[in-house]
This record gives sequence, structure tokens and C-alpha cells, in this order.
Amino acid sequence: MKKIFLFLSLFFSLTVFSQNEQLAMNYFDKGDFEKAIISFETLVKNQPGNSLYFQKLVESYQQLKQYDKAQILLEDQIKRSPMANLYVELGYNYQLQKNQAKATKYYNEALEKIKEVPNYVYLVANAFEKKVLLDYAVEAYKIAVKLEPRMKFNFQLAVIYGQQGKTDLMIDTFLDEAFENPSTLIMVQNQLSRFMTEESKETSFSDSLRKSLLVRAQKNQDIFWNQFLSWFFVQQKEYLKAFIQEKAIYRREQESLSGIVNLGQMALEESDEETAQEIFAFVLENTQDIDLRILSNYYLMDFKIQKAQEKNYSTLKLELEKLIKEFGVSPYSLSLQILQAHFETFNMKNPEGGKTILKRSLELPLNKYQTADVKMELADILLYEEKFNQALIYYSQIEEDLKNDVIGHEASLKAAKTSYFKTDFEWALKQFKELKSASTQLIANDALELFLLINDNTVADSTQVGLKKFARGDYLLYQNKNTEALAQFQSILKDYKGQEIEDETLLRIGQTYQKMGDFPSALTQFQSIIDHHKDGIYVDEALYFSAEIYNEKLKDPEKAKPLYEKILFEHEDSIYFVDARKKFRQLRGDANL
Repeated sequence: MKKIFLFLSLFFSLTVFSQNEQLAMNYFDKGDFEKAIISFETLVKNQPGNSLYFQKLVESYQQLKQYDKAQILLEDQIKRSPMANLYVELGYNYQLQKNQAKATKYYNEALEKIKEVPNYVYLVANAFEKKVLLDYAVEAYKIAVKLEPRMKFNFQLAVIYGQQGKTDLMIDTFLDEAFENPSTLIMVQNQLSRFMTEESKETSFSDSLRKSLLVRAQKNQDIFWNQFLSWFFVQQKEYLKAFIQEKAIYRREQESLSGIVNLGQMALEESDEETAQEIFAFVLENTQDIDLRILSNYYLMDFKIQKAQEKNYSTLKLELEKLIKEFGVSPYSLSLQILQAHFETFNMKNPEGGKTILKRSLELPLNKYQTADVKMELADILLYEEKFNQALIYYSQIEEDLKNDVIGHEASLKAAKTSYFKTDFEWALKQFKELKSASTQLIANDALELFLLINDNTVADSTQVGLKKFARGDYLLYQNKNTEALAQFQSILKDYKGQEIEDETLLRIGQTYQKMGDFPSALTQFQSIIDHHKDGIYVDEALYFSAEIYNEKLKDPEKAKPLYEKILFEHEDSIYFVDARKKFRQLRGDANL
């Protein structure tokens, strides 16, 4: 019975104490320092060794400018337990009173404590950093390292140099730390990546980092610097330069091509198709691994199909058949089978042939993701055939089977687009509204664009006649019937001149010309948006697409540069802002050495 009574008493005491601590913290966080002092004084009395309560009580006194009370508390604590960091706290109490001479005296005393016991550096340097006394923190670390060379504080020093704005010193110290202690590499790269993200237009942190890395790579042939440079170029989305580093790594190690394959896939995701093509050709030349050969052949074949003229289709058809024969019809070659089915349907205009290939694929022992890939392509073909309801059944099956997966979200987007194509705008609008907040940026952007298209043009035209024609044009584009789509959009432009749908139509006509390789005509349409719809929501797209044509297709960077710059200064919320900034800097010469 006594044990139960003691247990209950202890439990009650702990509960009350916990509540008192929470109450004190709440007062402090809200800035009610008078009440916080009362609570913390009680807590410190009950637990004099608790450094958190002690520190909060000191800070509460200082917030109310009761410096004498803070001084007495600190001096008493130093007498009982002369911890080195307390001298920093006492010095800071004098600094708050504008008594810099005494503050300096106690700061120096704290540094002297490190000379007596180097391990005190952890307490002292941390106290200086919390007070933003960064020069003293640096001095504390340097004293400790001088006395005890085994101590390493490069990471901490580099962070402080960054806070002080000493960029070059920060970079060198971080790089020293990463090379000497590879276990910190990811932490170092995370820090450097943050500075690259936050850099200003005038002073490019990335240029300084690039120079430092290249100098080190030239002076020291260690493969570490090739790996670091590859990482850097990936951050800058300069995949060709990253590939050069990855090739150097592979030729020296001859271990794995996985890094190069990953790089190729990243280049693809960022639409750097030329680099991706070069990467996968290299992989194909340097491996006998079946999976990698299938993967590389898939991407290389896909590139060929995207760039091919209709006269080349029969040759590509034979090449695809040869690949399927080489690797066989199995789950391993599924990507090639799906590509073959897509080519048969959208290029050869043979949907029955495409479906036959996929139905054969579904008979293979596939996992749920492979099954979803086949069903997705099958649904795409049914959509191509205008069998909207059958396509929706397959998309819905994928959504149900992979609800919280990217593939499931992609199926949801395609289902919404199917409703849009069949002009069921009310249902499509609901689906796009949900998807515009999707975690996958590409899906969210597509959903937002179509949501705005339907919503804006329904408000402007309740009959939705123009919108229905527009949806038909988009459907023709989906079917790869570019000439028919162009005629459809041109008829909309003629019938709805000056109305809400005009700028969207100009954009689609421009995109269609671009898809067909007629770049001068595409530029004319985009320029019309820039000139006559400058207050519309498609100006940033018109600017970006025009810049891309000049930069990538017509090789006229001088015309591209002002278009990228216009996005930077007038469209900071554009989804193309980051890419436009990177390309503008490249054209301006920021990244050149």
C-alpha cells in the first residue's frame, strides 16, 4: 500500500513539474517575461543544475533589462560551477549594457579556459555562435585546433564564414572538410546547394564554387574531385559537363555505369535530349548487361521516333521488330514492347496492331507496376480511337491499384484529359481542380493550365462552343494529327477574334508549328501574344518558347537573351523562371571560365 502511495505521489509531482515547465516556456515564447521569471525562478530553485531553466531565467531578466539580477545569477553559478561558457554569458550581459570593455574581458576569459582545457571549445564556441559573436567563435575553434590538432572544426568554421559573407573562405573550408572527411560530403553539398539556390544575380556563388572545384581537380588527380564536379554540374543542370566527369570516373574505375544511367535519366527529365542520347549511346557501347542494354536501346529508339519524318517510319518499324527479336518477349523487354505499340498506333496509325502487342504483353508474369504501364498504354490507344469510356475504365483501374503513387496520379490526369476531350467539362474541371495541387509538379502544372482554360472560357462563353472546338483541336494534337489540329485552331482564331479564347489559341498554333518544325511561324504566333495579350496569363510561355527556339533551334542566342531576361524581371512567378535565369546567365557569360 505504501509503495502505491509513493508511486502516486511521485507521479503527481512529476505531472505538476511538467506542467510548470510548459507554463514557463509558454510565457517566455509569448514574451510575457515577468510571469516567465516567476515560473523559471521556481524551476531553477527545484533543479539548480538544469542548464535550460537557468539560461531561460537569465534571458528573461535581460529582456526586462534587469541586468543586475542576471549578473548576480551568473556570478553565483560561476562560483558553484565555473563552466567556461558562463563567462561568455556574463560578458554578453555587460555588452547589453554597452559596457564593451568588461564584455571583452569576460569573452577573453572564456577563450583562456579553452587554452586550459581544449574540450571546452564545444561549450564556448556554441555560446559565441548563439550570441552571433562570430569572430570570437572562429577564434575559439582555432585555439582548440592549435592546441589539439586531432580536433576538426572545418564544417563549423565554414558555416560561420558563410554567415560572415566570406564566400571564398567558406567554399575552401567546406571543400577541405569534404575531402578530409568524406562522411560529411552530403552535409557539405547540402550547405553549398543552399547557397547556390539563394545566390543573387550580381554575385554568382556558383561561379566561385566552380572555379574552386576546377582548380582542385587540376592540382589533385583524386577521383573525388571528378565526383564533386559531376554533382556540381548536375545542380546547375549542365548535364553534358557532368557526363564528361562521369566518363572520367568510369574509365578510371570501370566499376558501374549506374551513375551514368542516372545522369541520362536526369537529362531526359530536364529535356536535355541531346546529352541524354549521347549518354545512352555510351552506355550501350560499354556494357553487356541485358537490363542496361534494353534501357539504352529504349531511350535511343524513342529519340529516333521523336525526330523521325514519316518517310523513315518503315525503317524504324523494322528496327523495333529487330530489338524485340533480339531481347525476346518477356517482362525484361516490356519497355520496348510498349514503345513498339505506341509507335504502331500514333506513328503508323495502326491502333489494332498496337493493342495486339499490348494484349500479348499482359499475358506475361508482370508485377503491378508493369501491369499498370501496359494498361496505361492500352488506355492511351483506346483514347486515340475515341473509345473514351473504355479508356476511362483502364485509367480508373490504375488509379485504384496505385492510389498514392505517381503512376496513379498520372492515370488521374489522363482520365481528366479524357473527360476534357469528350467535352464533359464539368467533370473534367472537378478533376483538374484536385490535381492542380498534386505533389508531382508536371502533373500539377498540366492540371492548372487546363483548369484555367475550362474555367475562364466557361465564364466568357456559357455555351462553351469555342471551348468544344478548342478541345477538339487538342485531341487532334493528341492523335499526332498536327495538320488537322492546326486547321482547327486557325478556324477558332478566325471565328473568335478578340474573345477570351484568342490568346490560348495563338499559343496552341505556335506550339503546333513548333512541333512541326516550322519555327518562324511559331515565333510569329508567340510574338502576337507578347504584343497583343501582354496582360494575359500566357505571356511568360510565349516568351520562354520563343527564347528556346532562338537559343536551341535557330542558334541565335542574342535574340534569346532579352526574352529570358524579360521573364526574370516581369514574370518572377512563372514556372519557367528558374530555367530562364540559368539560361540567361549562361548566355550572359556568367558560367564561362
